[in-house]
Parts: sequence; structure tokens; C-alpha cells
Amino acid sequence: MKPELDSLATALYVKTDDLLKGSPPFGPWRPAVGIAPQLSDAELVTLAMMQAMLSFTSEARWLRHAHAHLRHLFPYLPKQPGYNKRLRESADLVRHVTRMLARDTTLWSDDVWVVDSTPVECGRSRETVRRSDLAGWAQYGCCASHTRYFWGLRLHLVCALHGLPVAFALTGAKADERETLLDLLDGESQLTTERPGQTLIGDKNYFGHEFEQRLSELGVRLLRPARIGETERPGSHLFKPLRQVIESINKTFKGQLDLERHRGRTPGGVAVRVLQRILALTAAIWHNDHTYQPVLRALTA
Repeated sequence: MKPELDSLATALYVKTDDLLKGSPPFGPWRPAVGIAPQLSDAELVTLAMMQAMLSFTSEARWLRHAHAHLRHLFPYLPKQPGYNKRLRESADLVRHVTRMLARDTTLWSDDVWVVDSTPVECGRSRETVRRSDLAGWAQYGCCASHTRYFWGLRLHLVCALHGLPVAFALTGAKADERETLLDLLDGESQLTTERPGQTLIGDKNYFGHEFEQRLSELGVRLLRPARIGETERPGSHLFKPLRQVIESINKTFKGQLDLERHRGRTPGGVAVRVLQRILALTAAIWHNDHTYQPVLRALTA
């Protein structure tokens, strides 16, 4: 493989096609009798990854670009309504492919993780909040790092130090970060059973005796800065440089992959657009890892 976009697209297509041939249930359900889609599921996943990688937030503009420049990779391209419908129906497939790529990297076995959440804004006007299909899931919340309020969701991320997404969840803006993290680890118990003694670095919001006790029972050692009134905690000299890692990962999602310009208007639409961006970052790290690039979380290669 070469460190270029066409090579990445080809490698992802082959990897996804092999997954679907070995495990057909991972693909979207279709009746046994009917017309087979002209764009295969593996091509759809590859097309979705490239859209996020090339920062096209408009599906219509993306398909026009693909028609003009990517016909050598995709002989058939659907129209925007068909692409949008196929993409929403393939959310589980995108999630499975993302996990498969993550497992196929040298970073998957890292014994240090970082955890944080970042806002995913979904609307700014009161009329949007009142009429949006996201009402009831999206909420008003506060982004402490930027001192601003927003209406939308939160993306909770557990990542390796090089930026590889290990686990993630999309919740309402007011969801407790500690409860979400515990739900993530409980829902995927193999993450902790495969790694006894895992170290997790978080910020001051991940606090509480019962919370840390529960993490300890899962075999996870929590490192975080001391809160006001607490004594100095072990490893405090490591927090300042390592805390910048998760902030840098969030910046990659927002600055390069346009996380907050997702244009989703329904729960399914927002979810799959966030998954697109997680897939794009995971695929880039996977490809850079297999091509022995010096910087794994680099989208420009």
C-alpha cells in the first residue's frame, strides 16, 4: 500500500468486502428476492469515508465531485436521496468496519487511553430547537473549555495516545461523562478483560470514590488532575502534556473532519454522519500504520 487517498480507498474497499463475504449479517438486511444494488455495501462505506476525509459536508456537492473526479473508483454513483438512505441504513456496518480497522492496528493493544467528551452542536435558533426531530435527544449544554452554551449532543471518546478511537458514544448534552464511560466499558467488556491494568487519563470531571472503585473493579487505573481541595494525585506531572492529546484529537474531528458541520437533521442522520468521521480517522490511522508512516494521525498523507 502507498500513503495516498486512492490507495487508502482501495484498501478499505477490499477490507470491507472481505468482512461482508465472511460475515454477511454485518451488512444491511435485504430480501432474498429483489434487485441487487448497483453500488455495493463495500463501495458505499468507502465512498462515505472519502466524503468525510475530503471535508464535503454537503452530500449533493460530494456526489457531483465524485461524478467528476472519482469514476475510476466508483463506476456507478447514486443520486443524493438514494445515497442518504443507503448511508443511514448502513450505520451498523460503518461501526463494525471502524472496529475491525482499529483492531488491525498496532495501537489497539496500547495500555494507556485518554477519555473526554466534545460538543456536537445541532442547532442555534429557538425555532430549530422547537421543530427539530432531534428534540428529546439533543439538549442544552455547556462547553466549559470554550465557555459557551450550545444545543445538541456530546461525543464521548476513549482513544489511544496516537488518536485511535477505541470506544465512543453519542449522548445528550447533559449526560454525565462518568456514567457514559462506565456504560461504554460495561457494554464492551472485552475492552477491559483483554487489558488488565489499563491506564485511563481523564480530566477533573471524572471524579468520585464510587466511580473510581467501579473502574478499579474493571481493572482500569484512573489518572486525573486533583480537584480543588484534594491532595496532589499520582502522575500529576504527566497530565499537562497528555491532556493535550485528547484536545488535539477533538481538534482533528472539528477542524479537519468538520464534526460540527454534520448537517444531520434526524437522530439517524446525525449518528451516521458522526460515524463517518470516526471511520475516516480510524481508516487514516490504520492505513498510516500499515504503510509505516512516522505520524499515524495525519490526514494529509
